[in-house]
Amino acid sequence: MQLVDPIRRGKERPENLAERIYGQLKDDIFEFRLLPGDRFSEGEVAERMAASRTPVRQALYRLEREGYLEVYFRSGWQVKPFDFAHFEELYDVRIVLEQAAVKRLCDREAQETPALLSELKRIWMVAPEQRLEDGREVSRLDERFHCQLVEATGNREMARLHGEVSEKIRIIRRLDFTQTPRVQATYDEHARILGAILSRRCEEAQLMLKAHIEVSKAEVRKITLHMLHSARERAVQAQG
Repeated sequence: MQLVDPIRRGKERPENLAERIYGQLKDDIFEFRLLPGDRFSEGEVAERMAASRTPVRQALYRLEREGYLEVYFRSGWQVKPFDFAHFEELYDVRIVLEQAAVKRLCDREAQETPALLSELKRIWMVAPEQRLEDGREVSRLDERFHCQLVEATGNREMARLHGEVSEKIRIIRRLDFTQTPRVQATYDEHARILGAILSRRCEEAQLMLKAHIEVSKAEVRKITLHMLHSARERAVQAQG
């Protein structure tokens, strides 16, 4: 089990310490320093983080609720193995929700343009030289793009469900932005989708949106498998 540098306990509030342990463990999972299937105990985490077991336990149970860890009461904790079938189901739910959102946005009155759409237009419908190149930042903005499309409908339950799905797939979705061509393609595709919505070309916008998400799903699966393979090879070499 490989973790980042230990946390210094000092006078830090227990709730702040639990939050920081949570963030570090989640980052380890996202960056494949903790691999799917890796097992560990609360005591191991507490020792490495230089913290008591209480904030460690709080952080671990939070990660379990979010679907990143599994608890085995007699043998500790395990990073949840990747279930690509489950991730693909979540992507399918995204498509249904976002296509429904596009339909609502295209059906609005002609004079109504939600402020969220105007904000997205300022971010994504820009000249090539104005585009960001930082994959992490583009990944964050990409998630906000899709969430804001749903939020712009004004349907809070749709937005809540979509937000939950987005959180669950974030661990692999962000990998789509580790390659420069995918960053540029995202700008192009988002601009075209927005243009179709703003022009109320509903069916065209829905088809482009579905294709956009399907391509991303295929890319992240390929990249995830490659990164898992590379991480396991490094772990074997380190043990040797």
